[in-house]
Amino acid sequence: MNAFKSLIGGIALSAALVTSALAAGVDVNATTTGLALRGYDPVAYHTVGEPTPGDFQITATYNDATYRFASEENKATFEANPEAYAPAYGGYCAFGTAMGFKFDGDPEIWKIVDNKLYLNLSAGVQERWEGDVPGFIEKASANWVDIADKTPEELQEQ
Repeated sequence: MNAFKSLIGGIALSAALVTSALAAGVDVNATTTGLALRGYDPVAYHTVGEPTPGDFQITATYNDATYRFASEENKATFEANPEAYAPAYGGYCAFGTAMGFKFDGDPEIWKIVDNKLYLNLSAGVQERWEGDVPGFIEKASANWVDIADKTPEELQEQ
């Protein structure tokens, strides 16, 4: 447990600072300009099976964040059902959310579980998360109800 606390404590401050600098809204992890997923196409994770940069000219807005797409087809797919393609927990780190925090989710550290996209902060955090994916998703989903409308800084103060 001490190693776990060290892992969380060690990344908490830096992750909170990164996330707070990037967050355009409290329930979506976006850049200060409102760009979600750092410009990666949320549909491509499901269709191509890898992070794919979106085109700055092909965009859609969902939950006050701008998503980019690699094609008009992907944009149309997203617009038809954005909840199916937008990342879980607004794109914040799934493991961090399970712990009750909002850390930056890295769009290159991802996994699709039951057709839902989950991001994590780093490869090490992803490895830890993969030790009990169903359990961490259950905890994160329960926590999200209480933390979705809070800033990363507010969660660090608790």
